[in-house]
Amino acid sequence: MWNLVNQYISDAIHEHFEFTRKTQLPCNAHARLFKIENDHHCYLVKVDHIQALERFECEVRNHDTLIRDSDFLVADTITIGSSIEFCFLVLEWLETSGELEDWYTCGATLAKLHARHEQKMYGLEEDNYFFDLAQPNQWHKKWEVFFAEERIAWQLQLLAEKGIKLVDIDLFVELIKPMLPHQVAPSLLHGHFWRGNIAFSQGKPCLFCPSCYYGDREIDLASSELFAPLPHAFYEGYDSVYPRMEGYEDRRRIYQLYPLLCHANMFAGDYLKQAANHIDDLCK
Repeated sequence: MWNLVNQYISDAIHEHFEFTRKTQLPCNAHARLFKIENDHHCYLVKVDHIQALERFECEVRNHDTLIRDSDFLVADTITIGSSIEFCFLVLEWLETSGELEDWYTCGATLAKLHARHEQKMYGLEEDNYFFDLAQPNQWHKKWEVFFAEERIAWQLQLLAEKGIKLVDIDLFVELIKPMLPHQVAPSLLHGHFWRGNIAFSQGKPCLFCPSCYYGDREIDLASSELFAPLPHAFYEGYDSVYPRMEGYEDRRRIYQLYPLLCHANMFAGDYLKQAANHIDDLCK
């Protein structure tokens, strides 16, 4: 397969490429990550079984959307391809460092993205993925309907199909819709905005692994506070451009249920317990 990767890269950059160093990188998804390089070029390569090709193609389009509509650094796609058994996605290598982390600018950059409001409905023209999970994006006019049905109900149904029933899905969906009463204009979301998908290159914020769609901007903010809250400077930067709305603290807990359910579906274990406790708290 790696000869094929070399060939695809050579065709994409219009010069011969053959890597001389290959390093496997840590990854918490099914795909394997590699850094490949020679004396002149360096790339990030994602490798997975052939069934993941559609997911890689969605990721390419999500990357292109963020490159077009945001001021974040986002890796360009070099090429995408497949063999009989595997598929691969080759991305520009962004050299990142933890030494120059401008979290204030990162927050302000996300706020500028959220403030564009160029879409009238909630969703996306195609379904995509959160990690390895299919993420439905059917267009809706009402945000509370989109979030309750396309996000929460979908994840609960996936768990139910595995024999795990955390709550009556229909009743819970109708319960959370009235919890989202505020009027919100659709923003383009990263969709999986947390510390593990943020880095800095010479101080400029970079984003990785997008799961884009149009929704309430508070989704990205709530996600950023769930597993590894970002530095206070990030939220100062965000509020300096597009202040959070009153009641965000109440909605944050509702929005954090979605990534918890996704993790419960993918990894089970303690995430199932966290999701169940989260649902119990919301029901109260």
